[in-house]
Amino acid sequence: MAKPRMDLSAFVGKLLAEQDGDVLREGIRVLSQALMESEVAGLIGAERHERTAYRNGSRTRTWDTRVGTIELAIPKVTPGTYFPALLQPRRRAEHALLAVVQEAWVHGISTRKVDDLVKALGIDGISKSEVSRICGELDTTITAFRTRPLTGEHRYLWLDATYHKVRVDGRVTSQATVVAVGITSEGERQVLGVDVGPSEDRSFWTGFLRSLVKRGLKGVRLVISDAHEGLKQAISTVLSGTAWQRCRVHFMRNLLATVPHGAREAVAAIVRTIFAQPDHASALQQLKKIADGLRSRFSKAATLLDEAAEDILAYRHVPLEHQRQLHSTNPLERLNKEIKRRSNVVGIFPNPAAGLRLVGAVLLEQDDEWAVAERRYFSAESMKQLNTPELAATTQEILATIM
Repeated sequence: MAKPRMDLSAFVGKLLAEQDGDVLREGIRVLSQALMESEVAGLIGAERHERTAYRNGSRTRTWDTRVGTIELAIPKVTPGTYFPALLQPRRRAEHALLAVVQEAWVHGISTRKVDDLVKALGIDGISKSEVSRICGELDTTITAFRTRPLTGEHRYLWLDATYHKVRVDGRVTSQATVVAVGITSEGERQVLGVDVGPSEDRSFWTGFLRSLVKRGLKGVRLVISDAHEGLKQAISTVLSGTAWQRCRVHFMRNLLATVPHGAREAVAAIVRTIFAQPDHASALQQLKKIADGLRSRFSKAATLLDEAAEDILAYRHVPLEHQRQLHSTNPLERLNKEIKRRSNVVGIFPNPAAGLRLVGAVLLEQDDEWAVAERRYFSAESMKQLNTPELAATTQEILATIM
């Protein structure tokens, strides 16, 4: 006598009533596996153990359900691909989850907080390893952005570095993240490159600049950066023939550090009169006058002014419309501040690749915003002034003075 067949819904209801999650998960797994085998058999016209040239083993895939995570063995079909119909609705949900996790990562939300965010969306949670795996899918996009060819000419180039805590070989170290932003010959801003290394020494900066040149960087007339010795040497090596502007903001900090605290406000006011002059010649003349006046009381400040005269006034040789934005690294500092805002939430990156992924994503986002901006950073008309013979002659003169 055959046993009466139990209604499946009654069976599931019984399991739910008994709260036997393990049995229910196994039942769903067995049923799902059977449905996939039936689906594949109909697709290729052969049962599981029949000889056929179309089956090619299986691939393991986890499936998150309301009763927990189930591991499925999805049959491989060759030629072609097979994806279970029962998982198709979940595929859209997965894409939505992927977008949420990636967006959270880009905005500086740590893996622990991403887990809380996912729970708020009604999902039972997501492991740190799963968050990292999902975010790792950003790598292809970020790598393509970082290594893309640089077309056209970039007249101005800002360079700067910021530091992040990164775990390397089990130890937490400080890693330098270097960023390059340029202005095209049409006056548009672009993020040109980003890299992460153990320190911003000469070899690291040289390698970074050479990678930019290899990708197509050319036509640079002025580089704006801090007076980091390794960076200065790298610029003169890789971008020879390019004028260099020392960041005026950083210079003022260095100069005032040589002056007693009580005199700093007065000295700062006097030095700023240099930059209020109408042209390079009068600014240089004012600088020498102030250096002579400071020499008796603040000899270190006077010497610093003498040595940095051409470096801090190089921007006075570009069109007047450009000078306000080119005397310091402030435009890049604002971008670094945004990077820091997002990376500070993460705290310590698990490895250098994770740090580069986040910073690269932030920069890609910023570059997209600049690309669709209705207003150029500098007008196309003002950029044409860089091609005038008079300016070219002046640039050569300043280069001869610096070198």
